[in-house]
Amino acid sequence: MRAHEPVLFDEVMAALAPRAGGRYVDGTLGNAGHAAGILERSSPDGRLLGIDLDPHALQLAREALAMYGERAMLVHGSFAHLGDIARECRLTPVDGIILDLGLSSMQLAQAERGFSFQSDGPLDMRFDPSADTTAGDLVNTLPADELADVLYQYGEERMSRRIARAIVNARPLHTTAELADVVARAVRRRGRIHPATRTFMALRIAVNDELEVLRQGLAQAVDVLAPGGRLAVIAFHSLEDHVVKNYLRERASAGVLGLVTRRPLQASEAERASNPRSRSAKLRVVEKLEAQASQAEN
Repeated sequence: MRAHEPVLFDEVMAALAPRAGGRYVDGTLGNAGHAAGILERSSPDGRLLGIDLDPHALQLAREALAMYGERAMLVHGSFAHLGDIARECRLTPVDGIILDLGLSSMQLAQAERGFSFQSDGPLDMRFDPSADTTAGDLVNTLPADELADVLYQYGEERMSRRIARAIVNARPLHTTAELADVVARAVRRRGRIHPATRTFMALRIAVNDELEVLRQGLAQAVDVLAPGGRLAVIAFHSLEDHVVKNYLRERASAGVLGLVTRRPLQASEAERASNPRSRSAKLRVVEKLEAQASQAEN
């Protein structure tokens, strides 16, 4: 039984086609839904390396995957170092990799993590609680022009300068509710999404350096794939999907990868209805070409 039903589960399983004896990596382990599906389908001796920056998520995944014993190797770390970790675990070359990007519903629900304005909590937003920089650090120390750049570049917030000035004038800010209120009063707009949504996304991306981690992780993933091995990436917003699309197409043009999906796969109407988080999900899949296959050895 799967520990959690993640977005585009059936599509990911079809793309990776887990098999007995295969070697797989879930670089964003989270609630272990994809990982459990891979381990089920690669029975009796397929192996999976699960990586996550969040120690709480990692512990829950460890409990959920305990039934698979030594077939599941779980590591606290960043998928920016996916290749290095896989080599250290003697699990290369790899037959399939899944990267399910962004924030999990579990993290959003934890008020103390500070990811959401739906419940009040500290301005944290770190995937790894041991990391140095919090959202509060950025909100309370960056000059207005630098803060506006963060909101515009990572949140695509058109009113970034007005919001940044309002934040600076309201300092110090300590909680998610305080920040959301300042943004809402500065923007004074109504719409389908909360006016602070883009600000919170931008700060989270900046705190965790998500786009640079993604660039590094994609390169490492492609490097350790076996001939015919597949990489599946699920993105949830335009910035990360842009990075994924451009990198995969560049590697395909260089003859390193073959595009399995010319256009991203999206959730069915039924899945979108049952899981609102899936509405923005885009799945891209590539395959490592024989001529450019990595020479990584176990």
